[in-house]
Amino acid sequence: MRQNWIAVACAEHALRGCAVPAHGFMQVCHGKCAPLKRVAPGDRVVYYAPTVTMGGQDRLQCFVTIGVVQPGQPYAFDMGGGFVPFRRDVVYVPAQPAPIAPLLDGFEFVEDRKRWGDKFRFGLFKVSDHDMRRIAQAMGADLASLCFS
Repeated sequence: MRQNWIAVACAEHALRGCAVPAHGFMQVCHGKCAPLKRVAPGDRVVYYAPTVTMGGQDRLQCFVTIGVVQPGQPYAFDMGGGFVPFRRDVVYVPAQPAPIAPLLDGFEFVEDRKRWGDKFRFGLFKVSDHDMRRIAQAMGADLASLCFS
C-alpha cells in the first residue's frame, strides 16, 4: 500500500535532492538511516521547508519538492568532510513552492491549529492521501505523475 510522507529540511537542502532530475534523492533527520527504512518504493514524499537555509532566520514555510520513492534500500553517500548521510532515490515531478498557511485548515494531520508545527519536529511523518493530494494540487504538480488516480 502506497504511503505519503512529509520530510522536513531547509529549502536549500531539499532542492539539492532534485537538482539532477535523473538522480533525485532524499535525506532526512541529518542523514540518519532508520527513518528512511520506513519509506518504501512507490511512496510519495513532499519536502516542507521552514526556512531557506539551515538554521537561518529566513522563514519560508513552504512545500518545495514532491516526488515518488524509487526501488532500492537506503544507501550511504559521502558528501565530504567526514559527513556520510543515508539517502533514498526519488523521482521528483515539476512543481512550484506552495505556502503552508493557506492549507492548514484543510489538513487531516493538523489536530490543533495552534500547534500545527509540532509534527514537523520529527523530520519525517506520514500523512493521508487527502493531505498529499491537497499539497500536490497547491504545488501545481501533475497528479498522474504522482500515481494519484
